[in-house]
Amino acid sequence: PPHPDYNSGERLLHEKLAVQLNPTKLRVDDISGGCGSMYAVEVESSAFKGLTVVKQHRLVTEILKDDIKGMHGIRIKTAAA
Repeated sequence: PPHPDYNSGERLLHEKLAVQLNPTKLRVDDISGGCGSMYAVEVESSAFKGLTVVKQHRLVTEILKDDIKGMHGIRIKTAAA
């Protein structure tokens, strides 16, 4: 479940990634001071098994593509579970 301290933007991204990737670890942080323009995402999922880091990141950005359009940037860290 999303962290109880998440703001609405963090919660939205967390829920999208959780549904699509069934992660064993997932953390979303608004690193823009709360305005939603920059996020740090850390995901560990079995969906990443056998994929290069670039392909893992592409999977995350594909899931969040509509949200990313409104951001200044996103920092992604992935790992296969």
